[in-house]
Amino acid sequence: MNAQKLGSSEPTGKRVILLTPRGFCAGVVRAIDVVKIALELYGPPIWVRKEIVHNRHVVEDLRRAGAIFVDELDEVPPGARVIFSAHGVSPEVRRQARERGLEVIDATCPLVTKVHLEAVRYARRGYTIILVGHRDHDEVIGTMGEAPDSTVVVSSEEEADAVQVPDPSRVVYLTQTTLSLDETREIVARLRRRFPAIEGPPAQDICYATENRQLAVKAVAPLCQLLLVVGSQNSSNSRRLVEVCEKNGVPAHLVDDETEVDPAWFDGVETVAVTAGASAPEVLVERLVASLARLGFDRVEEMVLKDEDVRFALPPELGQAVSRLTTIATK
Repeated sequence: MNAQKLGSSEPTGKRVILLTPRGFCAGVVRAIDVVKIALELYGPPIWVRKEIVHNRHVVEDLRRAGAIFVDELDEVPPGARVIFSAHGVSPEVRRQARERGLEVIDATCPLVTKVHLEAVRYARRGYTIILVGHRDHDEVIGTMGEAPDSTVVVSSEEEADAVQVPDPSRVVYLTQTTLSLDETREIVARLRRRFPAIEGPPAQDICYATENRQLAVKAVAPLCQLLLVVGSQNSSNSRRLVEVCEKNGVPAHLVDDETEVDPAWFDGVETVAVTAGASAPEVLVERLVASLARLGFDRVEEMVLKDEDVRFALPPELGQAVSRLTTIATK
């Protein structure tokens, strides 16, 4: 896809502003690589608990390659190899895996693991943990499982106003990594007003990719009449991009791919911006941009807000296997 830098040519015709950064984050790249490498090393089937990342196209591609996605571990044959998704799991799930003799490869995003470790640390110190997030999201379920008796989930400003804790002097807030920056800021502000002694994580839990994509949407909102976000409906960070744009006064739509685009959305629109959630493949963006060209939006400009160069190592249990094979191959 050829895209000019924003403002590099005279305006002619309808345009697409393509936001950078967009699409895959380091945790998603790592999780998908884990499944692909496991399939290459061990052959199918490889079992995966929950969707490895929240994107329908990614899951379908891996399913065709031999991955079997299940909701719970009792669907995995005893002794089989299973991968935990990027969203993390609770200690109870890990216990179930041991009881069934499963060979576990843990693809939990390291930034999610950071939140888990914070929860364990504060629970051991006798704190009440207020976990800001969506209580039905896989990530929140896993984090809460680290200290279920010490954790309460807060999902809104109203819940922040109502939450009760046994000791207001020993309370901490943690957050889901894929939340809206603005909404989370408001919830935390209300918690601070209610609990002046509340502590927070040393560094914010909302991940770099979530933050960067939301800031890019805010920056482009004054320049476009419509935003399209490539991502699946169950992708939290993708849904937040739509919300951020709408709160900045510009309509936005979340689409899995170009087939979900409604031409009626473009009535009166001269400039449409395009981004992608952190679990959406770039090929879907390319297909969407091609479909927009057929609707007359044939001038593509790129708006670069920030370069991302974050990389995460493979899980130790998989990295060691790759190293052994590499050593054997070079002898």
